[in-house]
Amino acid sequence: MAEKLLIKQASIHNAIDREVFVADVLVAKGKIVKIEEMITGGETNDADVLDAYGYDLYPGFVDAHCHLGLDGYAIEYSGQDFNEMNDPITPQLSAVDGINPQDESFRMAREGGVTCVATGPGSSNVIGGTFCVIKTYGERVDDMLLKEKAGMKIAFGENPKNCYREKGVSSRMSIAAKLREMFSKAKIYQKKLEAAGYPGRTDYSKLPAYDAKLEALLPVLKKEMPIKAHAHRADDIFTAIRIAKEFDVDLRIDHTTDGSLIAEALAKEGYPVAVGPSFGHASKYELKNKGFHTVVDLVKAGCQVSVITDSPVTEGCYLALCAGRAIYEGLDEFTALQAITINAAKHIGVEANVGSIEVGKDGDFVLTKGSPFEVSSRILYTIIEGKIVYSYDKSIKNRLYREEAGKVK
Repeated sequence: MAEKLLIKQASIHNAIDREVFVADVLVAKGKIVKIEEMITGGETNDADVLDAYGYDLYPGFVDAHCHLGLDGYAIEYSGQDFNEMNDPITPQLSAVDGINPQDESFRMAREGGVTCVATGPGSSNVIGGTFCVIKTYGERVDDMLLKEKAGMKIAFGENPKNCYREKGVSSRMSIAAKLREMFSKAKIYQKKLEAAGYPGRTDYSKLPAYDAKLEALLPVLKKEMPIKAHAHRADDIFTAIRIAKEFDVDLRIDHTTDGSLIAEALAKEGYPVAVGPSFGHASKYELKNKGFHTVVDLVKAGCQVSVITDSPVTEGCYLALCAGRAIYEGLDEFTALQAITINAAKHIGVEANVGSIEVGKDGDFVLTKGSPFEVSSRILYTIIEGKIVYSYDKSIKNRLYREEAGKVK
């Protein structure tokens, strides 16, 4: 592949404007540099050209919450690196250190048009560690990273209760108490560091003993990173909000299963919400209200809503179909697109790079034949930073060729 990619005459769904328009898109060195009705001339020299006439071009799909690369496909325990089961408080853990880019789930995600995900620890722990944001293509996670510290995972409800009932976490009250204890300790630790002059001219006699757990929580207290709250039940959602306000930290709400019951209140609070996974059986009590209607109700109330797969709970390749089920429940197609593109990018703090087709953003696209929200539609190409990383037609020469002297041959 060349350093440039010219996508010719696609019907563009940019996730910003409702109106679909036909245009060319030029990508150079991984970034969108031009979107115009017709791009010709010297700037297209040496560009690979993709004929997209009659096809639909979407931003690469973004999954704002999953465990991609941390829960291996068809390999059981040896690939289960998303939950640390010995301690309910593990903020010092980082998803980057457990991701396996060679796992089959990455290929499957790309085949579904997913180009960017927030992936990280599961929900066994009250505090699980940091999520990161990565592209879904690459051999080494360091080269796939878009944002290393995207959110501190915390969890409410049945999962930490069931995992740590023998270690002092057997009720929702104890979950909240553990969170308050750790945030309070982290604030004291922060004050001691400041009193010692750290990280500037440090008085080492005043410096507190290093504590990896408290150190990991400092970016949360400084609002450099939000807490990413696993919360299904309405009361758990409100507890997450209560604690976020108490410690003045940023908050993202994930799952939001009872969202329909409290949609108006959530809209007034203004925190971004992610809904899912909504496919499948309600395997526990706190999932009894789950469904794609929740997306519709939260959007109608005025919330910023993302649709998530929680992969591997729902395979990442079905992200667009999850949005499609919300359309079936009454959501309009444009808003459904935003739920897996720009809203999802905002949810995880990477909207400057991905989530829409705009000049200056990464050249991440999905080229389809028909609406990606319909099960019968075909994703033809998935493109990440101007590189075709998935092609339905294995011989892409049928539609990929060189532009010479300003004329497409």
